Amino acid sequence: MASRLNPYISFAGDARQAMEFYKTVFGGELTLNTFGESGMAGTPVENQIMHAQLESPGGYHLMASDTPPGMEHNPGTNISVSLSGDDDAELRGYWEKLSADGTVSVPFEKQMWGDLFGACTDKFGISWMVNVVQS
Repeated sequence: MASRLNPYISFAGDARQAMEFYKTVFGGELTLNTFGESGMAGTPVENQIMHAQLESPGGYHLMASDTPPGMEHNPGTNISVSLSGDDDAELRGYWEKLSADGTVSVPFEKQMWGDLFGACTDKFGISWMVNVVQS
């Protein structure tokens, strides 16, 4: 898999509806994972979206989630850029450059879904997520 650049949008509880709408716009395959499926069953957010991904036939990749509990939703600042792929060296290099002189919110390390992942805000205030798929 080649590395790719994806917009990642945060919603205030309506990510499912938004992503289903975008599927009607762009077509393709939509994958939805809830907070409940990720260990938060029985909580008020169990049916909200922890991660959604739309891959269109035209090559568009759009990702989204509902804003997790404890995080603030600020419309206008609700987009992150997500880099993902299986080239560890390439993506780790991007991470190191993006996180340098920035703020790391999630350290770049193995996550519960098995991939290497980190999140940061770069020195210009742009939010980035880097995910290295582990085979």
